[in-house]
Amino acid sequence: MVNLNVNGKIHKLDVADDMPVLWAIRDVIGFTGTKFGCGMSLCGACTVHLDGQPIRSCVTPLSAVVGKKITTIEAIGAIPAGKRVQDAWIAQEVVQCGYCQSGQIMSAVALLEQNHATY
Repeated sequence: MVNLNVNGKIHKLDVADDMPVLWAIRDVIGFTGTKFGCGMSLCGACTVHLDGQPIRSCVTPLSAVVGKKITTIEAIGAIPAGKRVQDAWIAQEVVQCGYCQSGQIMSAVALLEQNHATY
């Protein structure tokens, strides 16, 4: 049994602790905004925040995130930088196919959160 704090809610999962965070989020919990891309931590489509820091969820095992806070694209708009990035994404008509957009937004928000003077 693994307890995960995802988007402010504790989820009790009956899964192996070596399962990648991505599959727990998508297949077990049901938050499908985080995408599978390359599976090798290269493309960033699977980016989520772990205690505010961006991680590649496709290669991060659940055992590495227990006791920490995971934020996915579904909840990123609740923080000021997340709302600003999502609003800018829409205003600038960035969206194309949308597949990798969540990872790009999560990475952009992490950058802004780490460099408050830039926005």
